[in-house]
Amino acid sequence: MPDADITCLDYSEDMLAQARQRLGDCANITLMQGDVGQLPFQNGTFDIVMSMNGFHAFPDKRAAFRETYRVLKRGGCFIGCWYIRGESGMTDTLVKQILTRKGWFTPPFDTAAQLRHKLEKGYDLREFHVDGSMVYFCGVKR
Repeated sequence: MPDADITCLDYSEDMLAQARQRLGDCANITLMQGDVGQLPFQNGTFDIVMSMNGFHAFPDKRAAFRETYRVLKRGGCFIGCWYIRGESGMTDTLVKQILTRKGWFTPPFDTAAQLRHKLEKGYDLREFHVDGSMVYFCGVKR
């Protein structure tokens, strides 16, 4: 997508270093360190906001939802996938006993119904699929 202006934000400098190594020199991609709960962008900056496997790790999910909504243009797409609880006892146990204790995942974790309800407050859901303990969705900002 050479004509797209792409901004990638991650809290982890290590993840950004890996992305820089994989991407090489892509003039249209900006990689920056930051906190999704305090995005350094103006309201309505982006046509698309994507969060792939992020929300289950964010310490302040309320701020993350608020900020992703704020920086998305009206009519823009919020696309995401992340862990949801209550779909697989084995995964829920793994998350609780290991991933949360190591600090890789941060509670609270929504069920599919809770997440759908949150998203429907500000988005028209075009897709919402649960596959095991993961949810995949696309919502258009009203």
